[in-house]
Amino acid sequence: MDKVPKIFARKISVPGLVSLAVPPFDPEPGPPVTNRLSRAGKDPARDAFWYRRTFRTDSELPEIAILKIQKAAFGARVFLNGTLVGDHLPSFTPGYFDVRPAIKPGENELIIRVGADRDAVGTNVPTGFDFEKQRYIPGIFDSVELIFSGTPHFTQLQIAPDVTNKSIRVEARLSNGGELANVPITFVVRETKSNRIVAQLKTAPISLERGSETNVDVNISIPQGHLWSPEDPFLYRLEADSGGDSYQSRFGLREFRFEPAKNGQPGRAFLNGKPYFLRGSNFAFNRFLEDNQCRDLPWQAYWVKLLHQRVKEMHWNSLRYTIGFPPEAWYDAADEQGILIQDEFPFWGTAGNIAPELAREYTDWMRERWNHPSVVIWDAQNETVTQETGKALDQVRKLDLSNRPWDNGWGIQTNAFDCYEWHQYHFYDPKMRLSKAITNQNELPSDRLEPFEKQLAQRDPPANLGDKAIILNEYGWLWVNRDGSPTTLTRDLYSQLLGTNTTPAARFKTSARLLAAETEYWRCRRNLAGVLEFCSLGYSRPDGQTSDHWSDVKKLIWQPDFYQYVRDAFAPVGLMVDYCAERGTTGEPVIIPVIVINDLEKKWQGTVTLKLFRGSQEQFRAERPFALDSYGKQTRSFSLNWPSQPRAYRIEAQLTGTDGEPVRSVRDIEISRP
Repeated sequence: MDKVPKIFARKISVPGLVSLAVPPFDPEPGPPVTNRLSRAGKDPARDAFWYRRTFRTDSELPEIAILKIQKAAFGARVFLNGTLVGDHLPSFTPGYFDVRPAIKPGENELIIRVGADRDAVGTNVPTGFDFEKQRYIPGIFDSVELIFSGTPHFTQLQIAPDVTNKSIRVEARLSNGGELANVPITFVVRETKSNRIVAQLKTAPISLERGSETNVDVNISIPQGHLWSPEDPFLYRLEADSGGDSYQSRFGLREFRFEPAKNGQPGRAFLNGKPYFLRGSNFAFNRFLEDNQCRDLPWQAYWVKLLHQRVKEMHWNSLRYTIGFPPEAWYDAADEQGILIQDEFPFWGTAGNIAPELAREYTDWMRERWNHPSVVIWDAQNETVTQETGKALDQVRKLDLSNRPWDNGWGIQTNAFDCYEWHQYHFYDPKMRLSKAITNQNELPSDRLEPFEKQLAQRDPPANLGDKAIILNEYGWLWVNRDGSPTTLTRDLYSQLLGTNTTPAARFKTSARLLAAETEYWRCRRNLAGVLEFCSLGYSRPDGQTSDHWSDVKKLIWQPDFYQYVRDAFAPVGLMVDYCAERGTTGEPVIIPVIVINDLEKKWQGTVTLKLFRGSQEQFRAERPFALDSYGKQTRSFSLNWPSQPRAYRIEAQLTGTDGEPVRSVRDIEISRP
């Protein structure tokens, strides 16, 4: 840890992980843990990894020189030209280092040390602990920047949109590292794509003594302001100039909030002043890092862009970045594609008095993200019953001028306008069937589960929630590995559902059908602010507990059954066959209700067709007209008799979606003789 190596025998791309070094290290970095429940983690082969890079500064040295390391696990120590510049222990927030005293004209040598394991940063610094992870691979996994400027210079800048008045509030922190300054600040707003100037403002001269700082707080009107939304992700760019420094940041005219339940209506999300239903999934970035297909994909721009495009293809408008922050480029992609992000700080599990450390890291996290229009929820933690995260978020909440809502996992909720994340896993019970899962909401027993599985199998929201909006961002317990094998948590389930001699194809289809049915059910109940399935990016390994939904994660090809059935279940105008019996009797009359929901402001009307199939042969067809108001829901029933021949049948309800494509809800039923 304390001795800089003399020989650097490997090369590596930054950003990345040390597992990508050429030639590779032996033994491999981030060795598999011996106990997934342990928060300690020592690499027995080494204590640290050391990075070396040289660069030249042939022009005149500036007054300000800052090295920024976006993210480095586990912790970073920086040397420049043999001088220790400083340390930054947190692994998920940026480290800023003043390198001006050490930098020199001509050749410079930069050396960065990162800890080889979680033990390198001590017990009070979050390290992304995750009950499912087997490997914690270190490395500089986000960009490194050398920032030159004159002075006065900007140390931070926050943009808070006001969609009602089509304006932005800008709070810029200005610091003077030179002689007495008396300078105006110029602000210019441009459309990102066209580069057209849409607003500008120049302040009166601002006086700054050497070594002093001040906040510059202005409001800038954008008269013809174009709002940002997932349906229309329109971006602006703010340029601030002090004469000695310039600062640019993209933003969107976007406001997001939750309203608690009132007048018999459940808590709801509001985007730009209008109700908005969150539909989406989860990216478990830190888990994907240990997937054997990961390699350098998270840092390939084409792959990151396509990944977020795939999200939109699923009718999703939101994601939770869960149990680990991805690189900042992923947030840029979400801004551009139009995806609302519940940004979850990588904290899972209990610890001691760490609220002060969390407050420091929450502050740095917020400053890094608060101009992204995609980031709409600060998520303090995952599935942890603790007071520490609540103490920390209460300290930093006021820093966000946009007053975004917070989620505090399973901690105490302190603000009526925050949200609560609910995790409901019906199928953790191997004997669960759809007919029971979507009709029985009683608390389920969990005494047979292992400790970390007990945390996964969260039941109904606690009674002390009050009227908060609820996001269901984990449900299912229907995971299938990418090769079609069950995960360790679903082996018993699929044995019960399909028998011991079933096939990967049968598991894929069953998983997709059940997940789609649950999705339809949660959406059609209309008492949730958001429904986000778990998960669309994670790992896939034979001894893994969960998995994602890719047939080919390199090419980002969805597993076909998942795409076919679950995509329909998330359609903005969606429907549900509100019938889930597994068996029926030949010739018996039956009433089949169909629910149609409209997530959109625009009214919808159309025809729903109900069909009954035996194999590919249609046995019954009927149609009903539906007309839905904005954000509305309607139920209509279909009457039929079950066929006289005992067979396996399939019920399908279908409508034409807003994109012109069919949207289906499917149920299987076995018809037998009395």
